[in-house]
Amino acid sequence: MTAKDRETEEAQLSKNINTEGQARRTCEPEMNISSSGAAKECGRNWGWMLSGIICLNILMLGCALVSGSAYNNVDISSSDLQIFLIILLLLTSIWMIYYAIYTTKNENAVLYKDGHAGPVWLKGGLVVFGFLGILMDIFKIANYVGYLHCDSAVKVAFPVVQLIFILVQTYFMGMHAKDCAQLQKNITRCGLMLTLSTNLVLWMTAVTEESLHQTIIPDYPSNTTKISGRSLFIQKASYGSDKCHCSHTSCSMFKEAYYYLYPFNIEYSLFASAMAYVMWKNVGRVSDEHHHHNIKFHLRNVFLGPVTGFLLVIAGLATFIVYEMEMKKHNSNGKKDTFLMMHFVVNIVIVTLMSVTSVIGCVIYKVDHREHVSEKNPTRSLDVGLLVGASLGQFIISYFTIVAMVGTGAKSYLDGLNLAWAILMIIQLGLQNFFIVEGLHREPFHEIHPVSSVVANPYVLQPSKELGGFEEKDMDTKPSPVLTERNPHGHTVEHRSKLSWKRWVLKEVCAFLLLANVILWIMPAFGARPQFDHTTETKFYKFNMWAAVVNIGLPFGIFYRMHSVASLFEVYLTT
Repeated sequence: MTAKDRETEEAQLSKNINTEGQARRTCEPEMNISSSGAAKECGRNWGWMLSGIICLNILMLGCALVSGSAYNNVDISSSDLQIFLIILLLLTSIWMIYYAIYTTKNENAVLYKDGHAGPVWLKGGLVVFGFLGILMDIFKIANYVGYLHCDSAVKVAFPVVQLIFILVQTYFMGMHAKDCAQLQKNITRCGLMLTLSTNLVLWMTAVTEESLHQTIIPDYPSNTTKISGRSLFIQKASYGSDKCHCSHTSCSMFKEAYYYLYPFNIEYSLFASAMAYVMWKNVGRVSDEHHHHNIKFHLRNVFLGPVTGFLLVIAGLATFIVYEMEMKKHNSNGKKDTFLMMHFVVNIVIVTLMSVTSVIGCVIYKVDHREHVSEKNPTRSLDVGLLVGASLGQFIISYFTIVAMVGTGAKSYLDGLNLAWAILMIIQLGLQNFFIVEGLHREPFHEIHPVSSVVANPYVLQPSKELGGFEEKDMDTKPSPVLTERNPHGHTVEHRSKLSWKRWVLKEVCAFLLLANVILWIMPAFGARPQFDHTTETKFYKFNMWAAVVNIGLPFGIFYRMHSVASLFEVYLTT
């Protein structure tokens, strides 16, 4: 009995040892997997941190150089800034060319695509603004060549390099905006952050130069018009001094030409920055492109919103042209006040109509039972962040205006109109932001058609006459969007459906707001500066402080209008 007991214990012990060995062997792969996942996570965090450090350092250095070159009493010339920009542009262009060649040769470099990134409207805007930016560089080259005999050649080299950079970047963004890179992730992250920071530094430079057109302190205290500031800049900035004269007679014409192209160059840099950020977020991301809805643009059954918005754009353009022409003339203050009043009234009407329209859209969302988008993607988060963040610029200007008008008592009728415009602008921004953000987070409309299940079966269509009468009753005979569905056999069935009243109202609202934002973008982008034509804020805050507020807030306000147009277009498509 004792021997048997010992044998039993030894057998049990051996079994336990084998079991532990097997458990260890089965656990070892899990430990390897977890350690491999931790290594990947560590590598990803390291790549994000390194690329972020690169971006911050370039932005801080660029901000220091741009700010220093904007003031005459700082010993940083425009040539110093342009040398720094040339280096950035060359490095970024070289990296984009390398990335394009590497991903073309290596099939495993990009295994996934983000269907939401790089939509057609964004690529189209990038191409249009890029073309106008190239045109601006050509005008700059033609102008700067006239000063080669007495000034630095860097001022000619910079627009040449920038022209090449725009061509390379436009191709790069157009071909690779949807990429979710899977190889050389850290190098790709650093390269995309280099691209992002380069575009932001270019944006800062363009905004600073464009702002100086309007806000140079006048030479004479009595001369406080904004046109004197623009004229002083054209004479003093970069060229036009007594020591250096242009060698050909077209310099002044080219200066005026590229001055009006600055807004498009500014928008190009922001569009490229947004696309670079999305690509950076998509590095290493496993994305499924099938979640992206293929939606076509059409204007069927939508009439009131586009027509009203188009009329508003025409009226705004007409009054803006008259206003700018009269502000350039040296007329009496009374006559200028009349046209300034006209500009205030037109803007008040525009923002009032936009506020009412936004309220209608928000009410429709309350009775709309579409589900919210549950999928997380960096494109949508960036859209919302840029929309809300850019609107802060106009909020700042409006609140400063309200404080100035209330502080001075709003004694004149112009003060009253300016105060009303500022208050209505705040209301309009809040309502429009809510409408757009809510629209971006809603699932696209899916019409439910009970007939479709019957229509999908071709064998049921022949014998039934009642079915034909039912179809004639329910199917719309007017032109309307074509909807496609799949039957159980895999065949595509097309049928036309009439827009529901909620879809119709939302599309009308989107179309009107889109065109209204276009005219509110055009006026400040092309020179309207009622903030300086109306001198109450300048006297209340003093010129330097008020100019700083406008220079910081207005570029963001201009970008907000353009970004609102893009976001409203996307809401229109998904409605």
